[in-house]
Amino acid sequence: MNDIVTHRPRIVVIGGGTGLPVILNNLRNRNVDITAVVTVADDGGSSGTLRNYINVVPPGDIRNVMVALSDLPDIEKTLFQYRFNSSDQFFAGHALGNLIIAALSEMRGGIFDAVQELSEMMRVDGHIYPAANEPLELNAEFSDGTTLSGESEITAANKLIKRVWVETTDDSHKPEAVSEVVDAIMAADQIVLGPGSLFTSILPNLMIENVGKAVVETKADVIYICNIMTQRGETENFTEADHVRVLNEHLGTNFINTVLVNSKEVPAEYIDHQKWDEVSQPVKHDFAGLRQMGCRVISADYLELRDHGAFHNGQEVTDELLNLIGQPGYGYQN
Repeated sequence: MNDIVTHRPRIVVIGGGTGLPVILNNLRNRNVDITAVVTVADDGGSSGTLRNYINVVPPGDIRNVMVALSDLPDIEKTLFQYRFNSSDQFFAGHALGNLIIAALSEMRGGIFDAVQELSEMMRVDGHIYPAANEPLELNAEFSDGTTLSGESEITAANKLIKRVWVETTDDSHKPEAVSEVVDAIMAADQIVLGPGSLFTSILPNLMIENVGKAVVETKADVIYICNIMTQRGETENFTEADHVRVLNEHLGTNFINTVLVNSKEVPAEYIDHQKWDEVSQPVKHDFAGLRQMGCRVISADYLELRDHGAFHNGQEVTDELLNLIGQPGYGYQN
């Protein structure tokens, strides 16, 4: 891995869901070259509806990442994020940005070129790369031997997941990332995984064969930001070492170099389990288990309590990432 960086650091963040924008929003305007690799296997909400009707890559995660890295005025970003009311029958539940991404994808014949063009329009500070140029379907095998397809179905099954993999929607060929994704990973100084759902936000990217191969072979420091809370239907009763073990098993080798672990206790009475119904309990510590897999463990207070939920403090995590890359990292780019 690279210990000292003498150029503008190249950081590749891989994931999806709500955790990815937290990190990207805090990396933006720092003196780093950011690339976000975003999952294309979401099949829920507005993204899932659009995917079902017009067979485009689900745009929701890409939309949120685009806003996190955009230099547009707040009013324009708010408009891009606007979600129509449920009373608007035709547009009910759709975010305006999802419709724009879907339209441009259809115009350009694929999500990758559409996102690059829209990134220029949105004045994105960095690079946003869909993990594949086509929608993918997430599949899971559970500990009882049964299998299911579809992210939302897998999560709703509330079973212990043994492994996941991705397929193209017609299963006619192997999923593959465009060369820009692989090139970014191989040229990176730091690869950041998470925070995000282990089986449905992070692994869908790594299960694309050339993406997983690149993450294993890159000389960059591969950092996993471990989740603060376990997730119902995915990681119940997991320790931090369990999370890393699953990642390593899926790629067939111990490839995680560094793990960021929150050390601050989560007040049990603060969490609204009805509101955050996917949240179960704080992830258990297992530093010895992490070190047995060759991980450097960095434990600190990364906790942010808000809205009766437990989240990562994006500023604290970002400062740690910049320290790890071999620079003070607290200044801003002019």
